[in-house]
Amino acid sequence: QVQLVESGGGLVQPGGSLRLSCAPSGSIFSINDMGWYRQVPGKERELVATISRFGMSNYAEFVKGRFTISRDNARSTVYLQMNSLKPEDTAVYFCNVRANSGGYWGQGTQVTVSS
Repeated sequence: QVQLVESGGGLVQPGGSLRLSCAPSGSIFSINDMGWYRQVPGKERELVATISRFGMSNYAEFVKGRFTISRDNARSTVYLQMNSLKPEDTAVYFCNVRANSGGYWGQGTQVTVSS
């Protein structure tokens, strides 16, 4: 079973930056959309950003101008560059891949923004 492996989370001060990465543990063919979601305890998982296989991106309003999603199709990897982080960005971040074979989720990586 192929799994998505996320990395790059951690503790950062307000105004700081982090870069999340997500890559599959094996091969996933015919990947379409890739994206990042986040979740805090007691709330539903929410969309942060998505990117199509053609490179078209979509962002939640609360991250526009601060976060940038990108992908490396050769490595089936998706990235999330997070700048100007705020305490309210604290959450577990999950990557998501949609392929012809189905959908995949990562295990989540904790991002904590605190002074």
